Amino acid sequence: MARILLGVTGGIAAYKALELTRLATKAGHAVRVIQTEASTRFVGTASFAGITGAPVLITEWEPDPLRGAFPGDPPPAHAPLSHLQLAETADLFVIAPASANTLAKLAAGQADNLLTAAALACRRPLVLAPAMNDAMYEHPATQANLATLRERGATVLEPGTGLLGSPGEWGIGRLPEPPALLAAIEAALDAQPGGDLDGLRVLVTAGGTREPIDAVRYIGNRSSGRMGFALADEAARRGAEVTVVAANVALPRRPGVRYVDVGTAAELAAACAAEFDGCDLLLMAAAVADYRPAEQRADKIKKSEAGEELRLRLERTDDVLSGLAARRRDGQLIVGFAAETGPAALDYGRGKLARKHLDAVVVNDVGVPGIGFDAAENEVTILTSESERHVPRTSKTEVAAAILDTVLSRRSSTTLRV
Repeated sequence: MARILLGVTGGIAAYKALELTRLATKAGHAVRVIQTEASTRFVGTASFAGITGAPVLITEWEPDPLRGAFPGDPPPAHAPLSHLQLAETADLFVIAPASANTLAKLAAGQADNLLTAAALACRRPLVLAPAMNDAMYEHPATQANLATLRERGATVLEPGTGLLGSPGEWGIGRLPEPPALLAAIEAALDAQPGGDLDGLRVLVTAGGTREPIDAVRYIGNRSSGRMGFALADEAARRGAEVTVVAANVALPRRPGVRYVDVGTAAELAAACAAEFDGCDLLLMAAAVADYRPAEQRADKIKKSEAGEELRLRLERTDDVLSGLAARRRDGQLIVGFAAETGPAALDYGRGKLARKHLDAVVVNDVGVPGIGFDAAENEVTILTSESERHVPRTSKTEVAAAILDTVLSRRSSTTLRV
């Protein structure tokens, strides 16, 4: 989770900042918002406060009830200057939309409102998302200001081309859509040195394999890939070099993460075999089919041909995780996942931990409504040879952070092999 300071300036595109805020908080980030007075004519402070759970600041003269803290963090004992404390506490400062006026102020080093003062005081990465009329954006003064800000280290996002704020206007100057804005913010966070996974190469499997019956049917499972993608996103945010072997996953993809798409268990096994030697940590979150049809038809089986019953003969697939664990090198960590149901879930997870010689196993009961497969939340128990850590029901982003924290806490002192 990152602490994101969002600056919102005046312009019709300010409405997109609300959706950006919602997406960022949903992804597990803590967000504080600074608005210019002009922006409040487009979007009110109550809307941002309702999404973030934190007060919105407009001027340096108003007290901050949180004393510069972000949601989830304790406020400092004293009452610091709000623009200094927010800028110091944030992991990143993004201004979206960034108006032509604010860009000019930033380029000139002015600090005549809370937003520009915070920007001038900020030593964290600065991301700017210009949004304005195409004539204003293309004006030499604006282009010179953007060049100056880039030279000083700011990340300037390219605006989109299309319909603009005034009826009938078309051109460059559109604020990027909120998912693209969040992806750019997270990419900027990933680029920062000093994460606790810096230099670590992480291989994640995600999704569920599909084993063809004929040209149109398959045997599959309900895994959406959300848990695996959450692990990949969290590992990348913390500085790791991440590769995801994605089995039939239709989810947004994070810039900076490498994805290898597969369909069947055999394809997943081949992709993992090709990537495994180069990784330091394997997170085997994919739901891999245990069985596949012994015969696969290249055409479609007709109902008239099958009759009242269609009988399938199934054969076992290869145990991908056991095969990888058997060829591990010194220093590699392997985390397995056990999606189970009922009171014996933990016992099965302990057996899997020992039987497959894993470093950790993450157990969850997919029979509980609202968690597990294709859900935004999860509840798991992380098993190692020496400990059990229960993670109560929470977002999969938080679960991913807990899993990585557990692995890292053991990696620094000893291996987890049983």
